[in-house]
Amino acid sequence: MKRRHYIFTKRRNSDLAVMATLLGLISNGSLAAVLYLAYKKGGAVPVSYGLTGLLAAFFSAAGLIMAVLAIQEKDVFKLFPVLGILLNLLALGILAFVVQLGF
Repeated sequence: MKRRHYIFTKRRNSDLAVMATLLGLISNGSLAAVLYLAYKKGGAVPVSYGLTGLLAAFFSAAGLIMAVLAIQEKDVFKLFPVLGILLNLLALGILAFVVQLGF
């Protein structure tokens, strides 16, 4: 028996918003891993940890731009754009805090 699903809305999930959310998750995950490993080594870390932080900053900036563009689209669900904005702002905030601690 085939079930019929009725959709009463034309809204959809934006591809930009889903990508922005994924970039935010990747950024936060890599930052968490790098900060944990740096803590375990007592602060004496290789340059690759810094490059990972820089790459996370680029991912977060790109994800934030994508999320802002996605939230302005019409007829899209707002969960993924808002989640993308929050995750990417969190990653950028963590990076700003870590850089501030360095000075």
